Amino acid sequence: MKQLIFFLFSMLCFVTFSQDSIYVQVKLIQNQSGEAIRNAEATIKYANTVLEKRTQTKGEFTVQLPKGVTINFNFSHFKYKELSVREKFTNRDIQDTIFLSYEMEYIRVQNFNEIVVAAPGVPVVYYGSPRLHVSDFEIMKNGDVLLLTYPKRLKKGSELLIWNGLKVKGSFEVPGLAEELQHDYRGNSHVICSDNVYGVHVTEKEIALSSIDKAYFLKYLAPILDTNKTKMYFSNFNKDYPAFDYFAYDQMDSTYTKILEIQDDLMMELYRSEYKWVDVRTKLWAKNKELQTGVDAEVWVGANYFTQSVYYKELYAPMFHRNDTLFVFDYYKDKLRTFNAKGEKIDSTSIYHHYDKKHTGWQNNLIQDRATGQIYATYDRAGYSYLGVIDTKTGEINEQIKLEYRYAQNIAIHNNFVYYIYRPFESTQKKYLYKEGLPYKFEKAKTSIGKSPSKE
Repeated sequence: MKQLIFFLFSMLCFVTFSQDSIYVQVKLIQNQSGEAIRNAEATIKYANTVLEKRTQTKGEFTVQLPKGVTINFNFSHFKYKELSVREKFTNRDIQDTIFLSYEMEYIRVQNFNEIVVAAPGVPVVYYGSPRLHVSDFEIMKNGDVLLLTYPKRLKKGSELLIWNGLKVKGSFEVPGLAEELQHDYRGNSHVICSDNVYGVHVTEKEIALSSIDKAYFLKYLAPILDTNKTKMYFSNFNKDYPAFDYFAYDQMDSTYTKILEIQDDLMMELYRSEYKWVDVRTKLWAKNKELQTGVDAEVWVGANYFTQSVYYKELYAPMFHRNDTLFVFDYYKDKLRTFNAKGEKIDSTSIYHHYDKKHTGWQNNLIQDRATGQIYATYDRAGYSYLGVIDTKTGEINEQIKLEYRYAQNIAIHNNFVYYIYRPFESTQKKYLYKEGLPYKFEKAKTSIGKSPSKE
């Protein structure tokens, strides 16, 4: 009997509350094209209550609001003028949901308030050879540079060199078809070849290589981003899926903690909807795969078909480590998220330096100085490279550094110096490694030595 009375009382309260409130679905669109505006921030104020919402993929969000009071909406987005509206829902509004649509005015010209400064001094040739081209390089823990070089074509044969700025300390011929150099979370360098991976071991007198199975390296070593005394940070990033997660693994008690999920909502919607348009035979194949593996048929179709289209873009949301802090650049939610060493969220701030790619030349690439921990965004305008210094407290780029030479390749930063590969236009010179000073003197910090998921 008591349970029945309690149930009836709960239902009465629910009905009373429902009569005094209403669901409101708000959609924001651009005033000219009618395009949905996603990731717009909405502040909703009424009485002594303040709510915050964010528009999703279709530019919409839904909120439950009371009747009979004045509701103040304030909408803001980096690309649009701020919009404020006022609404009031009366008891005559008997429908379950009210649909509201507002237009925001697009700002045609963006003023980024960035100052372009020149790097001090003149770039110098850090390594050059009349016989060898420099294809790739890695700055090692002791400051020496590991060079991947080749005489004519990289596929025809390559050599590894250890360069200390004055002389070649050692050399080694690569046995496979070398593609690039890459370091793991421990800072150890590896030569990525077409069929294999070789670990590079450097002593005072020589270079030695150890063979590593490429599938093993890509599955178990490459996903690990960094470690500290007890934690290991890694991701399940897959270039053929528009979502992935960052995790922290505690080596003391063997427990996993999910730090953050990264997902491009619009890309995911297109990715899964590809299943609707394929032929029956492909649908049957995908369903069989789902029964065999437990992975949705929509994912099988998306991975095998949608990823081959011009509409699919690989995710880029890198994580960096500096001192006892983790920084994740979630470009799909326009947020720079900050976590402590345990993977617990500390703060977040809005970022917009990736907007208006045609105007800014945004390269979808961040670089960290592993000596100082400073993070830089890269831009390309008319072939000239610009480095934007990111303020991790505000997410802003207040100034950019323009590199001296046009079409610089494989840009890396170490201890307030920029290193890149360059050959003068229409020159017979081999590709040299150049070094250029930055107009900053950031102090050294404990940083990540791993590599974040990247398009490059």
